[in-house]
Amino acid sequence: MKVSYEKEGRDMTYVHRETLSASPRLKPHPIPRTMTRFQAEEESMNLTAILDRAARLFPDNPAVRRGSEPCDYRQLGKRVARLAGSLKDLGLSPGDRVAALLRNVQSFLEIYFAAPAAGLVLVPVNHRLSSDEVGAIFEDADVSAVVAEPRFAETVDGALQDGARPCRVWATEEGDDAPPGETLEALLGGSSTIPPERWGAAGRDDPAQIYYTSGTTGEPKGVVLTHGNVSFHALMAAAELSLSEQDVWLHAAPLFHLADAWATFALTWVGGSHVMAPDFDEEAVLDLFESEGITLTNLIPTMLNRLVNHPGAPSRDFSALRVMLSGGAPISPQLVRRIMDTFGCDYLQTYGLTETSPYLTLSKLKASLESLPDEEKFWYKACTGRPMLGVEVRVVDENGRDVPADRKTVGEIVARGESVTPGYRGKEEETRRAFRDGWFHTGDLAVLDREGYVNIVDRKKDVIMSGGEQVFSIEVENALEEHADVLEVAVIAVPDETWGEAIKAVVVRREGAGVTAEELISFCRSKLARYKAPKSVDFLAALPKTGSRKINKRVLREPYWEGMERRVH
Repeated sequence: MKVSYEKEGRDMTYVHRETLSASPRLKPHPIPRTMTRFQAEEESMNLTAILDRAARLFPDNPAVRRGSEPCDYRQLGKRVARLAGSLKDLGLSPGDRVAALLRNVQSFLEIYFAAPAAGLVLVPVNHRLSSDEVGAIFEDADVSAVVAEPRFAETVDGALQDGARPCRVWATEEGDDAPPGETLEALLGGSSTIPPERWGAAGRDDPAQIYYTSGTTGEPKGVVLTHGNVSFHALMAAAELSLSEQDVWLHAAPLFHLADAWATFALTWVGGSHVMAPDFDEEAVLDLFESEGITLTNLIPTMLNRLVNHPGAPSRDFSALRVMLSGGAPISPQLVRRIMDTFGCDYLQTYGLTETSPYLTLSKLKASLESLPDEEKFWYKACTGRPMLGVEVRVVDENGRDVPADRKTVGEIVARGESVTPGYRGKEEETRRAFRDGWFHTGDLAVLDREGYVNIVDRKKDVIMSGGEQVFSIEVENALEEHADVLEVAVIAVPDETWGEAIKAVVVRREGAGVTAEELISFCRSKLARYKAPKSVDFLAALPKTGSRKINKRVLREPYWEGMERRVH
């Protein structure tokens, strides 16, 4: 069964919570009583309320900091009101989907708020995808309009081939060229305005965004997030991270990905400032940390690895930085130590998925853990973390029973709460598989600590079964990253006639390093049981990455498993 939302004749169909199982309706996880202080009632669980609040309470606060010409919240509110009006003027109706192919620029921040203000559903698209991949997303989401930078015109044109062509709007930055009259600024100059009191009337269960998964596990799926999902996550993140109007957030991880996009709403809700890094360049990002007084940000581990290895990093002034967050992919304890040493600030590991808006846990220490010895405290800082406010997280065995809290017994992380997606767009069977007995199954394997902290050991698909022994790729990667000559590493399973699956490490050496495969295998054997050491090592100049800059193990595995079926353990 599907639920269709009729909005002035336009249809928005996605798999609703009611379809997740044959059991009685899955009721949303109740908002904790402590959240009432944030006015977490029905009418505030709408994304448009976030900017409206900031524009009223913090009108003169810099919303977007850009050197000597900041944009304050009063100006941002007015621009969003005009942009919402211009989208209406294009003939778009409530419930229509608007795709965005943008780098980390102010226009992205504006469209994140203008789309819901006009009653539309935003589809952030990875601009690094091919035209065919983007076209498949356009088709699956049934987009009615595209907002893109002119630099992505070839991708957009290639994606919009036969059939109805959605209207296009070009969001220009300095030096960009676009057809006259088709730019965002041209539309803003002549559009009608939708004032805040008429911004979208969507309810908490109405779709706000559709994110397409990066595809590291196969065909991308459209994850539907509702106004309630995104708003509730922003509230709990603001509370957990003690966000305030004094904070300055650096958007350096891609805004089309939830590793960064969530901060659009959380920082705005408290009147904090946004700083945009259009492209990830180590030197430019380090410059922004200093020049803009960045207080916190969240980066993918591969980005953090590049920053701490930048030769100029140790001489920089990071005194404004109060906390560095890492999320989007597993991180090694060795890299965590280097991050804390380099930036000289607090560090928090985060964990979540697109389906959970994204955060489920963070490695924030409870007061009772602050007195632990440094090494034990570091285990908690570097682990996956304890549940965020407002979500329930469990680690369960194959029968759905909680595993012992012994840091040894491995189970799957399952979750439920207000920030969890109602399902995948148009994929009823995929949704049923992901949700069982009211819990979302993440596919991530972890152990549980007696303090309630979880620590991921691997993705189900990345576990290697070699000679009847189960090997977790993250454990092997962490061991290899301790070698001074290893810059990046990915451990994968390859077919083997003797062992069933063999362990292969794919390594990027540090510049000037000459470590050999034999040396790395021997090094790994000195750290782990012999059967966990790689049977072979390949060296590459760079590891393949997804659009969100995660290491793409699927691309590394594919050549070895072509024409063969690999069983997921």
